[in-house]
Amino acid sequence: MTDPFAEVVTLLQPTMRFSKVVTAGGRWRVNRPAAGAPFYCAVLEGASRLKVAGQALTLHAGDFVLVPAAFEIDSSSLEPPPGNEVSPVEVAEGRSRVGDPDAPVDYRALIGHCAFGSPDAALLVSLLPDVIHVRDEPRLTTLVGMVGNEARAGRPARDVVLERLLEVLFIDALRSAGAAAPTGLVRGLADARIAPVLRRIHESPAETWSVVRMAKEAALSRSAFFERFTRVVGVAPMEYLLTWRMAMARQLLRQEGAGVASVAERVGYGSASAFSVAFARHVGQPPARYARAVE
Repeated sequence: MTDPFAEVVTLLQPTMRFSKVVTAGGRWRVNRPAAGAPFYCAVLEGASRLKVAGQALTLHAGDFVLVPAAFEIDSSSLEPPPGNEVSPVEVAEGRSRVGDPDAPVDYRALIGHCAFGSPDAALLVSLLPDVIHVRDEPRLTTLVGMVGNEARAGRPARDVVLERLLEVLFIDALRSAGAAAPTGLVRGLADARIAPVLRRIHESPAETWSVVRMAKEAALSRSAFFERFTRVVGVAPMEYLLTWRMAMARQLLRQEGAGVASVAERVGYGSASAFSVAFARHVGQPPARYARAVE
């Protein structure tokens, strides 16, 4: 059976672009503007507070936080200092220090930015929660520990190993969020009624879908299904279907030799002209022009 989660992650093409180990002592605060890239933090030792996307989190050793979109982020010690934030001081390549330089280290975290290779990244990220915070998950705790050991060891190929470990952390954090995620694809796949519908849409996007048919797959009335899908996934059912079809279409059009008529049929449109109108409305340019631009 098709795995919608795997398809979205594969299309996103996540990579960990930058990482560093941050140590801290005493009272401290660091602020990052909303213009930054998607962010992650693996707490290796101690505790801290994190404010992002309207949420205030307390993080402890073993916790992993992933913020797939760009938001302003405020990080601090459990008792933040008065006044403005401070900038981390680089003490070695890939290592920074914040707080009182004379205080003993009581906090250590691996933080960094991830990047998504897909031109549909914004569209796909909209299907994910704003903030993913995972704790008390033995597998993730083990992975965070492995990341911490690798970050501190300085062994050969350290950066390559860290990138691979962090990619696994990224995927596992999304999987582990499940029903705890506020809205989005992750939450939908944890819902017993919504998950079968999502899997069927991803398995057969070209079929003639309607809200009535989706509701039947979910064994719910039309109104109950529409309300539940919209509340859990964060978008209306037909909007989700369109989003996924357009993401698939863009991927197919980037493949050498993919014709507009063939792509239209594969994503559920009865004619190339109907597909072209929908694609141009959604993407901002006709599919033939889009295909030529990415050649």
